[in-house]
Amino acid sequence: MQVWPGQAFPLGAAYDGAGTNFAVFSEAADRMELCLLHDDGSETAVELREADAFVRHAYLPGIMPGQRYGYRAHGPYEPARGLRCNSAKLLLDPYARAISGRIDWNESVYGYPFDAPDERNDLDSAPHTMASVVVNPYFDWGDDRLPRTEYHETVLYEAHVKGLTMRHPSLPEELRGTYAALAHPAVIDHLTELGVTALELMPVHQFVNDHRLVEMGLNNYWGYNTIGFFAPHNMYASWGDRGEQVLEFKSAVRALHQAGIEVILDVVYNHTAEGNHLGPTLSFKGLDNPSYYRLTDDPRYYMDTTGTGNSLLMRSPHVLQMIMDSLRYWVEEMHVDGFRFDLAATLARQFHEVDRLSSFFDLVQQDPVVSRVKLIAEPWDVGEGGYQVGNFPPLWTEWNGKYRDTVRDLWRGEPRTLAEFAGRLTGSSDLYQDDGRRPLASINFVTCHDGFTLRDLVSYNDKHNDANGEGNRDGESHNRSWNCGAEGESDDTAVLDLRARQMRNFIATLMLSQGVPMLSHGDEFGRTQGGNNNAYCQDNEVAWVRWADSDAAPDPFLEFTRAMVRLRRDHPVFRRRRFFHGRPVEGTHDDLSDIAWFTPEGEEMAQRDWGVAQARALSVFLNGNAISEPGARGERIQDDSFLLLFNASPQPREFVVPVDHGRQWQTVVDTALTEGLSAGEGPKVQAGDRVTLQGRSLTVLQRPA
Repeated sequence: MQVWPGQAFPLGAAYDGAGTNFAVFSEAADRMELCLLHDDGSETAVELREADAFVRHAYLPGIMPGQRYGYRAHGPYEPARGLRCNSAKLLLDPYARAISGRIDWNESVYGYPFDAPDERNDLDSAPHTMASVVVNPYFDWGDDRLPRTEYHETVLYEAHVKGLTMRHPSLPEELRGTYAALAHPAVIDHLTELGVTALELMPVHQFVNDHRLVEMGLNNYWGYNTIGFFAPHNMYASWGDRGEQVLEFKSAVRALHQAGIEVILDVVYNHTAEGNHLGPTLSFKGLDNPSYYRLTDDPRYYMDTTGTGNSLLMRSPHVLQMIMDSLRYWVEEMHVDGFRFDLAATLARQFHEVDRLSSFFDLVQQDPVVSRVKLIAEPWDVGEGGYQVGNFPPLWTEWNGKYRDTVRDLWRGEPRTLAEFAGRLTGSSDLYQDDGRRPLASINFVTCHDGFTLRDLVSYNDKHNDANGEGNRDGESHNRSWNCGAEGESDDTAVLDLRARQMRNFIATLMLSQGVPMLSHGDEFGRTQGGNNNAYCQDNEVAWVRWADSDAAPDPFLEFTRAMVRLRRDHPVFRRRRFFHGRPVEGTHDDLSDIAWFTPEGEEMAQRDWGVAQARALSVFLNGNAISEPGARGERIQDDSFLLLFNASPQPREFVVPVDHGRQWQTVVDTALTEGLSAGEGPKVQAGDRVTLQGRSLTVLQRPA
């Protein structure tokens, strides 16, 4: 076999049409072997003799796409110094573009014998672990372009590749649960009819099923356990794992883009699947443990702000380089449109505290590729001071956990909620205005993958996670949920009617709020997980979306959700790019304020009204003639005006239509109705009229411009 010196850049395995360049970083290893794996179980070892700045490299002519490989790091195994090199462990390439196989959790994948954690384990892990794969980078993208949907026009849809598609009756069985399923017309048609503009995929980076879960007969379904930051997860491929997963993922992105749907990846750059000091040796730990991980004062152990056993070392230039290289790769080579960063507060930790100006955010800010796509933070982690909602840099948007909590509290009837609800409904200016951000920095959601589904939110007071095998101890215990009078499934008509109305309230509130709305997959059908609020290990019908048969009658709640998305899409007053001023807007030829708040009696809210503990009803006027931001070409934006009436109290409530904000209104939304209102069919009301809202319902009145 010919072995040429090759280049230190790019890292990973780079195929050029004639051969492959291999490059891997390790400062801890004394020497490095590239192992080419053969189908008969044998391997060919090639020592990487060339090194530049601790990057070992070689070029091998004739090595083609589909070739499986790994590395063996020869060097010190001294856990007391944080060093865990062991040439008996076949290591994944941190820059592998594809990964083949699965881990069978044989003792050999660990650096120590199970019965002696302080000793070294020299069993060969190659037959029991995954392998990196050389990938062909060439793909016919045709005329693919990123849709680049503006935030104010964005409707996010959080989905799981397998969970969304596994039970779809229109999909061929061999495609269900795969990237190819996302590209199927049946799935794309559903998304477009719903009004979705961006598909936010739960982790598709190659991840690992935890040893503990496998022994329990469960799986790491959610996938927040990454081992390959450049590789699409191989189990979501329908036709092979030796590079086919890359082609299939690209094909799905291309098809979604053709439908105008962006693809946003939920990424986990805060930790890896190697766990703590008792975790397996799969890649980073064996290559250069102290360069990749945050170690404690005793380097045998790992600092953990993620709850998973380890945290990546965000002040390491090699970690930062890997993350930025990964992000650019997914944008430039895989054509994704943005990222949602799991436990993003951990990315801001350089030493211990959360620092919003940490190196990672500086790198993102100046990067000419990454800074131009959608960047969404989950703004918390489990470490001290980790709840950072509102504290991310101006370039970023955030999952607004305070929005979720406040909206849930309002509709379940918590006291002293109105003032904060008003702030969340109008874009959370208290969180985002001071640092120059806009309402669009707030990613609004009521439910997501983590917690109750929408239906379970109104059906359970308590979590029911017994299937997870942890005695119902896992998952959040304070869910701000309300079961509407019966725990779990019920045949009580009054309970079912109330639950359906509450679900409509949540969807309507979400779509009427300033900011960017996010739906959780299947909530448009009212899917249930049986009260499981932590279905991370339920790779089964508990977590998969239950689709209706193609010949089933139309789902009223699905139709309601579609109608609310359309209402938002058609009216810019619900998706403003600037915060409300709370006064008339100069140059708009309207002497009314751009927003006004009223008591149910039709009087403008006074300061004392906001603090009344039991106040659960109010109305808000949105002035479509007083939108201050211009259109894309500088034109004035003008819209209809709306009056939103909220009654979160359990009893019916009479509202007086304000006398000075419009003479005639038409009802366009009433969540007390089981069937939605068709255009023009809602009752008309006059200024000064009294409108009765059923308990726990909202009504939207529209006044033409």
